Amino acid sequence: MEHLLHATARAEATHFWFRGFRRFVSPLLAHAASGRTNLRLLDCGCGTGNNLALLAPYGRAFGFDLTEIGLHIGREEGRSGLLRASVNAVPFPSNAFDIVTSFDVLYSLSHADEARAAAEMYRVLRPGGWALVNVAAMESLRGDHSVLSREQRRYTRRSLGALLTGVGFTIERLTYTNAVLVPPMMVSRAFQRWRGLSAEQHADTEIRVPPAPVNAVLSAALWMESLWLRAGSNPVGSSLLCLARKPASAGTPSA
Repeated sequence: MEHLLHATARAEATHFWFRGFRRFVSPLLAHAASGRTNLRLLDCGCGTGNNLALLAPYGRAFGFDLTEIGLHIGREEGRSGLLRASVNAVPFPSNAFDIVTSFDVLYSLSHADEARAAAEMYRVLRPGGWALVNVAAMESLRGDHSVLSREQRRYTRRSLGALLTGVGFTIERLTYTNAVLVPPMMVSRAFQRWRGLSAEQHADTEIRVPPAPVNAVLSAALWMESLWLRAGSNPVGSSLLCLARKPASAGTPSA
């Protein structure tokens, strides 16, 4: 995981995937905030804390992660509101936040921990609050990056929806993203599985920033896809993005 966090820190400012991710997420965050700028927001499993910049325009943002190295990188970059904790035991009281996020965390957890993490997100949300979740999708896209990120599973619309509704959420928006990347990824990752997946220390190829022309073309392709997703949904994609809501009438689930 330390290797992943260092690789992520080098890539997240300019890599086409992270640029696309921010374009996919931003409209859903804006929808959840509904013009408000005095919210309390929490990123569960924040890594280096880079995504707190996405949350900050809407209020006071906090993030936590279990891996100390990610928090250290974030603090060196001047990010505040970071603390060390587990997604299975969120160190905040119930009904404390308006928006919670979980970006590429759930797929690395055991099934028991995955369910606990989803329940904890539900618990700390105020009734009527929003959860925004991003996960890896399509089992056919398992490859070297799966080793680097320690994937336990890749999701389908059905499996992610079932996880979140199972703890009480109502699904408001659920779509695949990165659809334009699927054809080349299917080829490259099929080859990776055929020749055997790389060891973790050698599995960071896809998270390295590609040459500038390639990075620019893929960034533009994902930008165009993000425009489409403001109105439609994708039938396939390397990630699943879900906006869910805690019912306004909800209480706090029992422990």
